[in-house]
Amino acid sequence: MKLLHVDASPKGEKSNSRMLSRYFVSQLQQHIPAVDITYLDLAETPIDHVTGEFVKATYTPEEDRTPAMRAVLAPSDALCEQLLNADALLFAMPMYNWSMPSVFKAYIDTIIRTNLTYTFGAEGNIIGKLTRQKTLFLTTRGTDSSPGSPFAGMDALTPALRAAFKFIGVEHPDFVNAEPMEFVNQAARARGIARAKAELEILALQWSV
Repeated sequence: MKLLHVDASPKGEKSNSRMLSRYFVSQLQQHIPAVDITYLDLAETPIDHVTGEFVKATYTPEEDRTPAMRAVLAPSDALCEQLLNADALLFAMPMYNWSMPSVFKAYIDTIIRTNLTYTFGAEGNIIGKLTRQKTLFLTTRGTDSSPGSPFAGMDALTPALRAAFKFIGVEHPDFVNAEPMEFVNQAARARGIARAKAELEILALQWSV
């Protein structure tokens, strides 16, 4: 299995999402010792936000692109190739103000590429290319945004991730949400981490089958 592991938290060793993503990788390695891991740290090596030059280059037919356009698109090309070559995708991030960190939004804007991660069918329909990859979104949330909680209707992160990756072919991603991580006592936080770890253990086993 080739795993692409992406972290997006800027908190370094204090990050809960990083801690849990490492835990999932360790669980997966117990079942698949030879798992081949490509690691991308968006906090340490952030993706450039979309520019006018990038947009112009993406909408220029490949055969008409100038050397400068190709240079602008080169980092995006490489990121798309990483995705397409992977068998499994692990995206770990905190929820910021009910949605994703800006570094991960920049990543999404960079990897949704016509004729690379999606194409058009004969009738103009969108055909995503990431149809075979197992995909896990591992998120940490300061408050409890699970169904039935006071903040359930404020979760903009889950639908945004589902929509963006469905567009490029990911139909059935897995979600593990550690919550609540802030604004609670230590016992509630510990229960949130324990629940997330238990879900990750089950998912690692499922991915290995």
